[in-house]
Amino acid sequence: MAFYTDSDQLCTCMGMLFTHIGERDPGAADAILASHLVIRLRCTDPGAEITINGRQRPVQTTFGPSRLRPTLDIELAADTLHHILLGGLSLTKALADGRLKVNGPVWKTMALADLFHRGQVLYPQVLREHRLLLD
Repeated sequence: MAFYTDSDQLCTCMGMLFTHIGERDPGAADAILASHLVIRLRCTDPGAEITINGRQRPVQTTFGPSRLRPTLDIELAADTLHHILLGGLSLTKALADGRLKVNGPVWKTMALADLFHRGQVLYPQVLREHRLLLD
């Protein structure tokens, strides 16, 4: 069974996560800004699109279809994203075993590392706020 019940729940949690990251560690997105990346995360089960625009400060995040052409187009199951953010699965492992598929210059995925590391610290708090993770 999928962790997220629907795309609204997924997008709400991811929106809160990006808000917390921006408030608590604005420098987490510096590598994305320096690379001028536009990253589209296309999640499945449930389906959702999240676009991270690193071409302007502060980094803008869009939920749903975006007109921006992504530099990196990343496809993964929402459960894979969930496990990465909980720290149980590394980006490298997910890429190596095909759970994370990248269209674009794969080496630029390293720009996501700081953002994901900071996200891993804050993600459990977001889940607790939505009563999706109990202590």
